Amino acid sequence: MRLLLLADTHVPKRARDLPAQVWAEVASADAVIHAGDWVELDLLERLSAKANRLIGCWGNNDGADLRSRLPECADVTLDGLRFTVVHETGAASGREARMAQRYPHTDVLVFGHSHIPWDTTARTGLRLLNPGSPTDRRRQPFCTYMTVATRAGVLSDVRLHQIERQ
Repeated sequence: MRLLLLADTHVPKRARDLPAQVWAEVASADAVIHAGDWVELDLLERLSAKANRLIGCWGNNDGADLRSRLPECADVTLDGLRFTVVHETGAASGREARMAQRYPHTDVLVFGHSHIPWDTTARTGLRLLNPGSPTDRRRQPFCTYMTVATRAGVLSDVRLHQIERQ
C-alpha cells in the first residue's frame, strides 16, 4: 500500500488550498492519513471525495463541526500494520517513551501539531511519524508531507517530501 501522511493543513487560514503537489499524491495513494488541524470542514469533504480512503482525527484548531465528524484518536489496521492517528503528543523530550507507553498495541503513530517533521522509533518498536505541514512551515525551511509504503505488515520507503515553492 502507498500512504500519504498529512497534518496541520490549516486550510483556508494558512493557505487557500492544498498545493497541487499534494493533490497529485492524494490521487495516487491507497489511503490518506491526516493528523488534525484541518480548520474548516470543506477540506475534509474534498479529501473524502478524492481519496481512495481517508483516516483522520481532529486537532486543537478544529471546531465543533470537524470534531463531530472525526475522532480525537483514530485507530486503523492497514496491510497488517496497526496505525494510531493523533494530533498532539506533548513535548519532544521523552516523546518515544511516553507514546510507547500510551499506545502499546500500535505499530505506527502518526501525529502533528508542531509542524516539525519527525521520524523516530521507540525502544518498543513503535514508529513515530510527523509529516510536518504542507501549508505552514513555521520555523522549518520548507512545507512538507510524507509518503510511506507498506507490504505484509512491514513499513518501508518512508519519505519526507518538500513542497516546491511557487
